[in-house]
Amino acid sequence: MRTFLIIWLGQMVSTIGSFMTVFALTIWVWDKTGSATALALVGFFAQLPRVLITTFAGIAVDRYDRRLLMLIAEVAAFLCTLVVALLYLTQQLQVWHLYIIVALYGGFGQLQVLAYSTSIALLVPQEQYTRAESLGSAVNYSAAIFAPALAGFLYPRFGLQSIFWIDLATFLASFVTLLIIRIPRTAPEKTMGDRQETLWQKLTFGFRYIWANPSLTAMAIAFTLFAIPNDISRAIYTPMILARTGGDSEILGAVTTAAGVGGVVGALLLGAWGGFKRRIHGMLLGFAGYGFFKTIMGIGQTTTIWIGANFLAATLIPMFYSSSNAIWYTKVPPSLQGRVLAADQLIGVTISTIAPLIAGFIADQVLEPAMNPTGSLAPIFGKFFGTGTGSGMTLLFVSMSICMALVGIGGYTVKYLRQVEDLLPDHQISEQ
Repeated sequence: MRTFLIIWLGQMVSTIGSFMTVFALTIWVWDKTGSATALALVGFFAQLPRVLITTFAGIAVDRYDRRLLMLIAEVAAFLCTLVVALLYLTQQLQVWHLYIIVALYGGFGQLQVLAYSTSIALLVPQEQYTRAESLGSAVNYSAAIFAPALAGFLYPRFGLQSIFWIDLATFLASFVTLLIIRIPRTAPEKTMGDRQETLWQKLTFGFRYIWANPSLTAMAIAFTLFAIPNDISRAIYTPMILARTGGDSEILGAVTTAAGVGGVVGALLLGAWGGFKRRIHGMLLGFAGYGFFKTIMGIGQTTTIWIGANFLAATLIPMFYSSSNAIWYTKVPPSLQGRVLAADQLIGVTISTIAPLIAGFIADQVLEPAMNPTGSLAPIFGKFFGTGTGSGMTLLFVSMSICMALVGIGGYTVKYLRQVEDLLPDHQISEQ
């Protein structure tokens, strides 16, 4: 746990800086364009390289030193932020520049995510997987407490440059912590016959492994069905709040910070509690509760409701992510986790790549016009969501939130999913 906690502390500091930059650039893009599609394209280009690199990253993570891979990713992230800062300071930064830079950032970021997540099973005992994952959630949500508030305060007063310098400084903390620790390496899987495998077989190994285990297949499908509406609603969340508040970055910061507080509270409670003994309950009940509170958030039209509902929804995120990941860590041998988790994550990043485009198109071209005072859907949904700017995005947000809740409830009807922990044996760790 000592090594894990050192990595965790470095990631905590670095993530606060990164979240500040992301938040500030989101406001900058909205100020420049006022378009949900423009924001969606930033998300699209951030996710696109993840689709292309994930399976290769999975092979690399199983073969090479995971600490070294994380260090390479940190250096790449530092350089990407530095380039954005220099473009801004020379008054040359354009929205299309961000499309290129976030693509590079996203590709290396995916390598880091895989290297970090597959290290957990090597650093902590199985009974602590859920707690370790909850601490990982606390990193993101602690950052979400401080980053929006700090960025929302600094951006209108001191500009983007102040945020860039903070972000660049925080990268150093993560880099130093990675330099001073060691992550054990797994022994090669003797039954794989890597030298006899073709490149295609290596790239598709994770998918074949999941498909050969019906319960893992059910896990992947369930998360996919949850991720589609979740990513669509997430892509529309920021422009929806900005549109309904006249572009008020401080309200957006308050609502986002509420989610950060909720995520930290949820992570701390989960860390103290340890989660359900049967982790599948944490995943499915988390889906259902998250979708319910997000629905309340969408229906609400005041800052108080947005803050309260976002807080409650976020308290459940550590539960369903930690519970799900703990199952994967327990059931898949560490020597295979790079490729298997890469396959599972590839499904997620593909959805995350496409979802912003779908969300942006539906919001800007379909639902926003349909929900204006003379639109075709205004007579039906106007009394729930209003007919002003942002009403169409709100309709889409609520529809997706209901779908998320239904995935959690419906998951209990699938035997292979409901009994995944009984149907698959736990792995045994082998190190070198």
